[in-house]
Amino acid sequence: MTLPPKSDRKQIRKIFAVGSGKGGVGKSSLTSLLAVAAAREGKKVGIMDADITGPSIPTFFGLSTFPFGNAEGIEPPKTKLGIKVISMNLLLDDPAKPVVWRGPLLGNAVTQFFTDVRWDDLDVLFIDLPPGTGDAVLTVMQTIPLDGFLLVTSPQEIASLVVRKAAKMAEMLSVPLVGVVENMSAFFCPDCGKRVEVFGKSHSPSLMEDLGASFWGSLPLDPSLAEMADEGKIEAYENKEVFDILSQGLQGRI
Repeated sequence: MTLPPKSDRKQIRKIFAVGSGKGGVGKSSLTSLLAVAAAREGKKVGIMDADITGPSIPTFFGLSTFPFGNAEGIEPPKTKLGIKVISMNLLLDDPAKPVVWRGPLLGNAVTQFFTDVRWDDLDVLFIDLPPGTGDAVLTVMQTIPLDGFLLVTSPQEIASLVVRKAAKMAEMLSVPLVGVVENMSAFFCPDCGKRVEVFGKSHSPSLMEDLGASFWGSLPLDPSLAEMADEGKIEAYENKEVFDILSQGLQGRI
């Protein structure tokens, strides 16, 4: 397969895509938490929301500022921690409006989010991928100089099955797999502390064996995270277990 040339990485030191292949496993929330973890460590961070038809990153951070452009490109808005964000929802006059585009337009939007935005001097850019292995994901993997792909899964067997497809796609396109995170692994009762496997027994061990990937860890199903994300306050989220896992996973990579 002959691949198109990669875009210039500009002044971005590391670029990681976060994806799954499957929807509903928490890719966007994990992307946001990775950015928060890196920003809290003093890194210059950006998030590119490549989910053009179902963007959610601005909501998590409470962002509604319309990006402005100049001769040098599009200036992305910043979060309270200084994280630069670009997303289709920041370009719509009504975030509830659907983006009804065919593949080529989706691919063009993804390309422009990387090439036309003034990311400037970043330590790391996280790219939140949409579900599946379609045009937007293909464009990211083919045209953006990724340093790695982080897979997000959940305990169900069906999730690991679909995740394998995304991993194989990355392998086909020579994008290194930097690790796997299992999200929503269990719920801890706030009253008794009992661990409840809401989605059943984890199938991640067999997934790790098949992929030969580094396992970053299992993140709990935390209702407070969903609540804070809905309120646009994900930067204020505190969970030592979660941030320890993410910080250790990022250690040495950014």
